[in-house]
Amino acid sequence: MEEILKQIEQAITPKMQEMSIIVDSVEYVLEGNYHFLRITLDKVNGIDLDTIVEATNIINPIIDELDPIEESYILDVISKEKGSVENG
Repeated sequence: MEEILKQIEQAITPKMQEMSIIVDSVEYVLEGNYHFLRITLDKVNGIDLDTIVEATNIINPIIDELDPIEESYILDVISKEKGSVENG
């Protein structure tokens, strides 16, 4: 799984850098009955919810194209400081 997470991070980082966003971490976690592909983003002066939504809309098709994880999961793009936006 570690290699898959690195592959995802490498795939999304260039697009995030274009938005001056830092990819802080990419994790695959089990919470309750659900698996989450959790991507934590950051920005020098903080990152607001609108930027998280915009980043999610860019990240989602990249991950769909990679299709790196066979089992069902929820994409959870979050800020180090604020809430998250979930896509299934």
